Amino acid sequence: MDNQRLITWGLFGLLVYFTWQTWMQDYAPSAPSEPANQSTAQGALESKDRNNVADQADQLADLAIDDQSLPQIGAPATSSEPAAATPLVDADAAIITVRTDVLELKINTRGGTIQYASTLKYPVHKDLPDKKIVLLDTGAEDLGLIRSWLRNSTNPAAAPDANAVYTAASSNYALGDKDELVVPLTWENADGTSVEKRFTLKRGSYVIDLQQILHNGSDAEWRGDQVTQLLRRSYEHERSMFDVDSYSYTGGVVYNGEKAEKLKRDDLLEDGPASFTAENGWYASIEHHFLSAIIPAADTTNIYQVRVDDHVSTASVISAPETVAPGASTVFDRTLFIGPKLQEQLKEVHPKLTLSVDYGWLTILSHPLFLLLSWIHSFIGNWGVAIILVTALIKLAFYKLTEASGRSMAKMRELQPRMKALQDRYKDDRQALSQAMMDLYKREKVNPAAGCLPILIQMPFFLSFYWVLVESVEMRQAPFALWITDLSSRDPYFILPLIMGAAMLVQQRLNPAPADPMQARIMQIMPVMFTGFFAFFPSGLVLYWVTNTLLSIAQQWKINKVVHAEALARKAGKPKKPKKNKAGDDSDETLE
Repeated sequence: MDNQRLITWGLFGLLVYFTWQTWMQDYAPSAPSEPANQSTAQGALESKDRNNVADQADQLADLAIDDQSLPQIGAPATSSEPAAATPLVDADAAIITVRTDVLELKINTRGGTIQYASTLKYPVHKDLPDKKIVLLDTGAEDLGLIRSWLRNSTNPAAAPDANAVYTAASSNYALGDKDELVVPLTWENADGTSVEKRFTLKRGSYVIDLQQILHNGSDAEWRGDQVTQLLRRSYEHERSMFDVDSYSYTGGVVYNGEKAEKLKRDDLLEDGPASFTAENGWYASIEHHFLSAIIPAADTTNIYQVRVDDHVSTASVISAPETVAPGASTVFDRTLFIGPKLQEQLKEVHPKLTLSVDYGWLTILSHPLFLLLSWIHSFIGNWGVAIILVTALIKLAFYKLTEASGRSMAKMRELQPRMKALQDRYKDDRQALSQAMMDLYKREKVNPAAGCLPILIQMPFFLSFYWVLVESVEMRQAPFALWITDLSSRDPYFILPLIMGAAMLVQQRLNPAPADPMQARIMQIMPVMFTGFFAFFPSGLVLYWVTNTLLSIAQQWKINKVVHAEALARKAGKPKKPKKNKAGDDSDETLE
């Protein structure tokens, strides 16, 4: 088997994969799946700790909640164009501004709704340092809100709904030099029932602890639940080869206690709202490197309802009801996360919230690679240097394996004059040529397919590095050196891709040329094709490929030198006599 043919097809396969990834993802047919819209009595996602549907129905009956008890979000827009304004927030209500060292929030006193959230350490672009990433806003073009309220099952007036007006002691809260900031809002009812909605934020953290402390000052028993709702503008996500951010999934993700699932816009529009229960679950709205998430308290069972109405997606998380005796109090807890997908912080909030970092089907490689990169970065302080060192470690780990492959390639290079002679001898007899070549390979202990091994080893690591660089916010806008100021975006001057193309040409010179002229021409244009293709990839990925190619060149050069010296030693020490083959002709071993 011709190893060059396998290498060629392997490289073309890689190109086809990324072409499909970047150009065809939006148009690929969706895999058939079970409808997500099921009644809450049945549940849409089954958990291993529930024995059957009847158990789920009993559990939901205990919660005593159905879709009809939820407040209406409002009629969907009648036009395909985004609405000019949204009625979901009261523009005339008092606004409370909250600022920590990493977050700026705006809370509407009507409903205690978080209607604005901006990251203070993550600009939209390095060239626009003052323009920060906004994750929540009231604008119709990019709506984002987090609403929360309580409900009383017997007396709705005894609980603050989504439109209740809260009071606050101040309109501005700042962390300053403190490590913790508490923002209290209060609501009181005529019957003596009162609620304090408390937002707690900490230094350096994107976690918001939300507590709704209910005190039943009435003469009647209070029974109700809490609802937390995340609303986002929902639209078709367009992907572009020239926009790295567009490669990643944008939309809702839910963890049902066992696995994380994407709730895609098209599925929700086609199949209808999704409704299910989960213990230790969460819901998040993802926008590439950032997310807004609702995480219920640990070991609690909640109902999750997700739907899309034209241009607005609504996710509601509903707790089990609690009973509060007259004169008693209770606390309804929720954890919110609004910010970048920093994996250390995500893990502290919920051990499975890191699943919101979507490495795809290569998570088994991508996640360990990220951990290794992070560990090295903790010592080096430069993600580009960390990529180079990790590439060297991968090369070292597979050195023996690739060395055997390299020796086969070097031997093939040494055998090229004899192979050319065989081609000239049997140019009119393809079968005889094939047999003579196989005999030569066997006699010289050369495996022509061994040259494909480095490609096969590199491809999964290459794809894993791709997803680590695209998905890990830790490397967003991370500088390397000189002109490379953002490893997660393309090289602005295309210098690295050109270096990569030149390195690939040098690497080809060290390997035996394909016997087939057509394959030889394809291999010659391959570096040019890869240079043009890699020009739009994240520069960190190109840095990995350049480093790997340079290390491969050094390894193959050394192997070629050793194998050539061995061949000269054999010729000098053991002159071979011509042998006769079965046909009586001189053996190909005399063709040197």
